[in-house]
Amino acid sequence: ANLIAQRPAPTGPNQSWLTDITYLETAEGWLYLAAILDLWSRRIVGWACGPTLHASLVLAALQDALQRRSPPEGLLHHSDRGSQYVDDDYIQALAAAGIVRSMSRAGNCYDNAAMESFWSTLKTDTGLDESIPTSRRNTELAVFDYIETFYNPTRRHSSLGYLSPVAFENQQKLNTIKAA
Repeated sequence: ANLIAQRPAPTGPNQSWLTDITYLETAEGWLYLAAILDLWSRRIVGWACGPTLHASLVLAALQDALQRRSPPEGLLHHSDRGSQYVDDDYIQALAAAGIVRSMSRAGNCYDNAAMESFWSTLKTDTGLDESIPTSRRNTELAVFDYIETFYNPTRRHSSLGYLSPVAFENQQKLNTIKAA
């Protein structure tokens, strides 16, 4: 079943995370990027780059997300059926954090549409869809710059009332404080 579509839309941070991996071409070979997106705010809460598609890549992104956020017990973590996401170490890390694992049905790409949209935006906005950087390091620096200095704090989203993910989260915090 399509678990994301059956659940109500997230009404707060750390209720539903989406994760995926993309490939970035460099003159030195592929650089793989794993990222975790908070579905509520569209914020990238964890990410990691590496030269291989080993499960350590998605574990590093998960550890980054767990260091940045303190997700509540029962957070829904949705991925495709990639081998990295069924790795025993990854499953154990999710269980240890109290995170509920969710996976797409075979051949169903719609559950991860928000992540696919992010990949497209990242590649288009950085030019990585048209040019090949000279090194993996230069590509990783471009990814860092994009996520940490543009996408999360600045890039506006129509689904967030034309606020950036950071501004949206900050506005929601203020609204919660005012309501209390």
